[in-house]
Amino acid sequence: MNLSPEKARRTLETAELLCSAAAVSEAVARLAREISAALADSFPLVLCVMRGAVIFAGQLLPQLKFALEFDYLEVTRYGAATRGGEISWKVTPGTAVAGRVVLVLDDILDEGRTLAAAREKLLAAGARRIYIAVFADKDIGRSKPVDADFVGVRLPNRYVFGFGMDVGGAWRNLPEVYALKEQ
Repeated sequence: MNLSPEKARRTLETAELLCSAAAVSEAVARLAREISAALADSFPLVLCVMRGAVIFAGQLLPQLKFALEFDYLEVTRYGAATRGGEISWKVTPGTAVAGRVVLVLDDILDEGRTLAAAREKLLAAGARRIYIAVFADKDIGRSKPVDADFVGVRLPNRYVFGFGMDVGGAWRNLPEVYALKEQ
């Protein structure tokens, strides 16, 4: 479901701002400090979960004050849909993970199935330790198969977009986070 330009504009006009650009920046800076304190001596492999985490990674990485290697993976349950489906692996990391400390960066921890599948695949490939950092953790009111080690913001159980998260393929580029208007 890709939005037309007009529908994308209407979606944003009727959405509710949940997290301002200033709050987003503050959360990313805090995460950078927390991650730097925890991983500074581990020379981790940092993996960005494409596409959603690209904005988060782009703002977080320059603030990390330690040596690291960077790569990406692409796994999704959503595609252009607003509800998750089957896990779909598009790209696995090109960098070997065996014996490595790996930090996985993702935009949002929703139901947790995608990140759980990524964690399991990386552990099966021999990663020594997996850390997960998410910009947002959504409160879905039930347990998840994976927890994030580092969380930027907590969001309500609504469909959210902005700061890497899309709605119908649009608005990943927003510096804020919005929720769709409740019906």
